[in-house]
Amino acid sequence: MSELPPPSIRLARLADLSQASLRALIENSPAEAAAILRAGAEAGLAEAQAVYGQMLLDGRGVKPDPATALSWFLAAARQDHAMGMNMAGRCLDQGWGAPVDKAAAVAWFQRAAEAGLDWGMYNYASALGLGAGVARDEQAAVAWFEAAARLGHVKSINFLGGFYEEGRLKPRDLELARACYARAADGGDFRGQFNLARLLAEDGHVDDALELIALAREASPPGFRAIMAQYLRASPIPALRQAEIG
Repeated sequence: MSELPPPSIRLARLADLSQASLRALIENSPAEAAAILRAGAEAGLAEAQAVYGQMLLDGRGVKPDPATALSWFLAAARQDHAMGMNMAGRCLDQGWGAPVDKAAAVAWFQRAAEAGLDWGMYNYASALGLGAGVARDEQAAVAWFEAAARLGHVKSINFLGGFYEEGRLKPRDLELARACYARAADGGDFRGQFNLARLLAEDGHVDDALELIALAREASPPGFRAIMAQYLRASPIPALRQAEIG
């Protein structure tokens, strides 16, 4: 097995890689990509710091190390790298590599949002809506979800659908809710898939709803699968109750 080239060569290799080429390298040769990105991170390149931090967090091409991942996210964040800010916030919000610190997390989310990052907007909006680490402000949360939605952020689009469906902070409009859920579902958001399935089932389009529920079940984490199962068990539609059993 050949040795990896020295850091100076790896750094030159990083400079020659396009974003698409780097993504392909991470997918196909994660250990090589991690070595190249580490060289860039150590050289002070914010993008390399953020991406290498993500590889450390995910354990992709390297041994998982959330604490070191957080240190690289913070290094990128201090250079005003928007995703570095957002991921520093995620680590502090979830307790990855450091104790949970909701106030510090939301401060990074806010900076990422104000830097124009859709994920930062979504996370900041979520914190505002829940009052997690910051005073609860649902009107401000909606405004940030809308800002992220304008950038095509599907999870934010799904949340807007919820506001339209419930008629809370937005005029109740089931057609707009359905359109939001459809956009989120098309973008692969499991919550959007499930929410659209609910409305379709209520309108009698049960087969279409079952297809979306199957997609959502495959993509969602255990906690959300439990929510779906509860809904299906309580459904008045026999085919949906049977889907929960299956």
